[in-house]
Amino acid sequence: MNTEEITVVVVDEWDAEDIVALYCSAGWWDGDADAASVILPLFKGSYAVVVAHDKDNKAVGMGRLISDGVADAYIQDVVVNPRCRGQGIGKRIVQLLVDTCHEAGITWIALIAEPGTHTFYTPLGFMPMDNHLPMKYEGVKENNDHP
Repeated sequence: MNTEEITVVVVDEWDAEDIVALYCSAGWWDGDADAASVILPLFKGSYAVVVAHDKDNKAVGMGRLISDGVADAYIQDVVVNPRCRGQGIGKRIVQLLVDTCHEAGITWIALIAEPGTHTFYTPLGFMPMDNHLPMKYEGVKENNDHP
């Protein structure tokens, strides 16, 4: 694929099946839910969505930005179709997300890198946060040691 034919843009919406195909390529989609019922709210709930597409308007990559629009932002769901990786498309997606933050005056930008992907993000300016630990809510565990 000729990367000169790839356009990277901030979008308000995109074909849900196109986005699902990207999620499937990353192993993030189980196919059980209706694409439009999940993808449309996902886009609307994001501060910004960036899509990389080819000359036929087929999405080959994407990334999302979650933010309050003032102080903090989190980069989420960066994915490039495996057949298009290694060509700088992911870098262009992340850079446009970062630029979108900077244009809004948002300077605290974070992400959680999947295992093995930190080497992609460090040249783009992302570093591990010393003394911080990413955490995920998994429900309250009963502990009989406390009243």
